[in-house]
Amino acid sequence: MIKEIPGPPTEAQIEDGRLLFAGECEFFFGSQKIDQLPPVGRPEVAFAGRSNVGKSSIINALTGRRALARASSEPGRTKQLNFFNLADRLSLVDMPGYGFAKAAKSVKEDWQDMMFAYLRGRTTLERVILLLDARIELKASDRDVMELLDRAAVVFQIVLTKCDQVKPKALAAKIAEVEALALKHAAAYPRIIATSSETGFGIEDLRAEIARFAVPLQTSGEGQSGS
Repeated sequence: MIKEIPGPPTEAQIEDGRLLFAGECEFFFGSQKIDQLPPVGRPEVAFAGRSNVGKSSIINALTGRRALARASSEPGRTKQLNFFNLADRLSLVDMPGYGFAKAAKSVKEDWQDMMFAYLRGRTTLERVILLLDARIELKASDRDVMELLDRAAVVFQIVLTKCDQVKPKALAAKIAEVEALALKHAAAYPRIIATSSETGFGIEDLRAEIARFAVPLQTSGEGQSGS
């Protein structure tokens, strides 16, 4: 089946994203084991990526905060799911980085088992934002995670990071390459977003995409848990 690639967000959707991310955003839960997850409540959007892809920087850029999500000084060191409450309308989930070369095989297997259990069993998980570094070629671990997401039947969207460090022609080629790859994965949302946490490029676009899953403003205070 050929997927139709959606167009860019409308002005109204961009404004929805701006309003959502202008709200308060606070850390409220960390889970190192799958049986320690917070109760289901708000819709969730999770961020996944290699341990050096710039995941913390993107989360901080989206929320307009310098240190909401903290990058470890040793890539791959953080091994827990971190949950953030965004304006009581959405939960952002910072997943542990993958692809850490120094980790033992058992650690990598534990990561995959925990992530698969979370991805497959979390009923409030609306989308996974899969971050890929625009400057480098795809790694085997990136492809493995895409396969894992396909098996878990969780929709994921590829977002390119560090695009300010790539020349326009090379970036266009990278986007085309990743679009073609996304079309081959059943769980992949076909629209690619190119971003830079340094310059803000693509950030309002990504905010608009994520805002689609937030609890509407008029019902944001009703029946939500896990604050």
